[in-house]
Amino acid sequence: MKLVEPPSCSSPSAIVFIGRNRRGNWVAQEQNGLYGGLFVNRAQAVKYALFENGHHPETIVELALEIELDMGGTPASGPASQVAGATARHVA
Repeated sequence: MKLVEPPSCSSPSAIVFIGRNRRGNWVAQEQNGLYGGLFVNRAQAVKYALFENGHHPETIVELALEIELDMGGTPASGPASQVAGATARHVA
């Protein structure tokens, strides 16, 4: 039997940013830093984001700029603060 970890508690309207960090790894992180992870490819980052946000592809935003995983939990320093003026596109 395969055990699956339940998704993190989050509202369906929470935005999840995905993009590459400076090392070329893929990052997925919720806008307030509630959850996130590092991935070797885009497909795995999107799969994780969908699992965590309750399968809401409209809330996943792929960033054109570098994004670093920040698990500090402070919304002001998370990815949302880096998006102002950045080029982003919805994955859905």
